[in-house]
Amino acid sequence: MKEAERETGRMKVSLFVNGKARAFEIAPGERLAHTLRENGYVSVKTGCGQGACGLCVVWADGKPVPSCSVPTARMEGKQITTLEGVEREAAEYGRLLVGEGADQCGYCAPGLVMLVLAMKRELRNPTEEEIKAYLNGNLCRCSGYYGQLRAAAKYLRGGNA
Repeated sequence: MKEAERETGRMKVSLFVNGKARAFEIAPGERLAHTLRENGYVSVKTGCGQGACGLCVVWADGKPVPSCSVPTARMEGKQITTLEGVEREAAEYGRLLVGEGADQCGYCAPGLVMLVLAMKRELRNPTEEEIKAYLNGNLCRCSGYYGQLRAAAKYLRGGNA
């Protein structure tokens, strides 16, 4: 720890957020969700604060992580992607969500979108059961999940039924 960091109790961490090098001054133990929101990445929501609800999902080196339960310091040097970094893809999936009547309040949508986009990169032609398993843990208080599942299936199959 550097002398200035010892005096203030804060530390510097460097990340790549949405492809851009960023340096943040953080408190010890500060969580990634807090760091991102405090620095303008407002798509990152928090719900449970324990990584169980899926609202805070971002990608770290291309893999979905619950940013509310990950210390920012552990992300040093990693590529972090938020919804702001995948707007074009997110808009495509968003149109399908609206078309299925699954847009409702939207609070869970950023985490859901990040999971669906990650799933498209990771899985090829997933079954309905694989989609459900991948999205397990993304909680939505407004829907019955069927519209979200239909939209995810359409998106993963190239926008078709």
